[in-house]
Amino acid sequence: MSDTQTQTTRRSPFSRGGKAATGPRATFRQLLPFLFEHRPVLIWVAVLSVVGALTSLAQPLLVAQVITIVEAGQPLGWIVWGLIALVIVSGIISGYQHYLLQRTGEGVVLSSRKRLVAKLLRLPIAEFDTRRTGDLVSRVGSDTTMLRAVLTQGLVEAIGGAVTFIGALIAMLVLDAVLLGLTVLVIAIAITTVTLLSRRVREASHQAQEKVGDVAASVERAISAVRTIRAAGATEREIRTVDTEAEGAWQMGVKVAKISALIVPIAGIAMQVSFLVVLGVGGYRVASGAITVANLVAFILFLFMMILPLGQAFGAITSVNLALGALGRIQEILDLPDEDAHDRQLAPLALMVGEANDGVLPDAAAIEFDDVHFAYAATRQDPADPGNESPDEHLPEPDVTARQPVLRGVSFRVPRGQRIALVGPSGAGKSTILALVERFYDPSVGAVRMGGLDLRSLDRRELRAQIGYVEQDAPVLAGTLRDNLKLGSPDATDAECEAVLRAVNLGGVLDRDPAGLDAAVGEDGIMLSGGERQRLAIGRALLSAPPILLLDESTSSLDGLNERMMREAIDAVSAGRTLIVIAHRLSTVIDSDRIVVVEDGRVIGEGTHAELVASVPLYRDLAAHQLLV
Repeated sequence: MSDTQTQTTRRSPFSRGGKAATGPRATFRQLLPFLFEHRPVLIWVAVLSVVGALTSLAQPLLVAQVITIVEAGQPLGWIVWGLIALVIVSGIISGYQHYLLQRTGEGVVLSSRKRLVAKLLRLPIAEFDTRRTGDLVSRVGSDTTMLRAVLTQGLVEAIGGAVTFIGALIAMLVLDAVLLGLTVLVIAIAITTVTLLSRRVREASHQAQEKVGDVAASVERAISAVRTIRAAGATEREIRTVDTEAEGAWQMGVKVAKISALIVPIAGIAMQVSFLVVLGVGGYRVASGAITVANLVAFILFLFMMILPLGQAFGAITSVNLALGALGRIQEILDLPDEDAHDRQLAPLALMVGEANDGVLPDAAAIEFDDVHFAYAATRQDPADPGNESPDEHLPEPDVTARQPVLRGVSFRVPRGQRIALVGPSGAGKSTILALVERFYDPSVGAVRMGGLDLRSLDRRELRAQIGYVEQDAPVLAGTLRDNLKLGSPDATDAECEAVLRAVNLGGVLDRDPAGLDAAVGEDGIMLSGGERQRLAIGRALLSAPPILLLDESTSSLDGLNERMMREAIDAVSAGRTLIVIAHRLSTVIDSDRIVVVEDGRVIGEGTHAELVASVPLYRDLAAHQLLV
């Protein structure tokens, strides 16, 4: 088996992937960019909120006038119609504002998802080595949804609420300073309590979202390996595992609910206490002649108006803290560097390289490994298999001394237009060599060169455009045959797609389904056999006709007939191209121009089949076991 038998996208159903450390909690300042993307709408909503607040503030004054006029026995006249108009206008403004906030909330979710997905697909490969797919999916789905609450649960409405609160406060001060003092005392106690509790809400929300990510990761793991789980009779055990994660999420959700339950009624309690105090003390002051009945009624109405935005403010505090808990997980990903973040520092060198080659990246150039050392993170090493150098089990780190070496001073050269085979036992480092050519990782020491140029001085997209890479057990994307073939060649015609399918002996797949190129392949290509999936991956690489081909055990799942036809197809397209082939079946590579033998991260021999049989004991043993000597 090849070194990359365990893949990031198709890991063992029983391997518990590493979990990234919990990132720092987000701040309100980090939330602002998501809101400012919708600045014009939010400004309009704020204006509506202020206008709505002013119409609300005018209503108690008109009510006081109505009471005064009634007490004087005078006709009401236009004032009643004015009061009705204010109520209607206030309702219309409130409804339209609600619509704008809901729409903008969806826009915030959309933009945050786009930004997060764009970041995820540009992260270094090493980041996927220790992060679980389900947890990343949860950040795109569940965590981004939490941002909607910031707008839909009172943050922007709090602007109008602030106007209402201040206006009501001023009006109450004019009406009766004594009653206002008592009211402010009650409200101050409520605000202090909410402020203390809001910190706990943010912490609990972040933990709750982490637990939701754990649930998503467990479900994704179980579903992706459901056939293996069924065959192993582990269905009930996996259900219990997912149930355990779900219960953990439930417990954290209950914790958030408990804290929120303390905050939500505070506004109601503050309002009731304030109302009772105002009613009792205000009644006494009316009896003593300090204020009139009309002013007391107006004061009570203003009290309700002041408490309402206070409740909105409390709701906004809760929703913002819930959102900041989720945003912390989103921001953790957004703050990670892109795969090519450090490449930008090499841009001047890349430009000089371009000038030296007339601005053209040399196609089909030779590949050279010069004293290359490389290691994955020792903390991800499987102690049961120290030679396992699967990228799914390690994370590169800059500190060489803290890692278990995988490549130890590898040096060899691949001349232009030749076919070079890499052979050796599992875990020797062969697949890591191909990963370094693709620049999924960079060497810890030494250099990998193409046409004499260090790969780190070349643009990754231009580099990868020169290379066709077929992994062992290469993943097939859910979709159609056409979708998979045109992944790297979006401009390919249907005729070219059909030709390459027949070249890799997949004509039968075309013929057995009336949909032809539109035939569905199923999730992970489940509607294809293992050999068909492998041939489809090879066809995808051949369709782009790159000058360099990297084939990692590309014929391991094929029977003898299909292997021979595949070799003929590769031979047909390899003329003038550089090939690096990994194989355990020496019969597939004995006719290579050169064979490089790798053991324990070192090159222990190079030459033709006959030369290696004569000079390298390991190769001679491999050949003898396969009856090739």
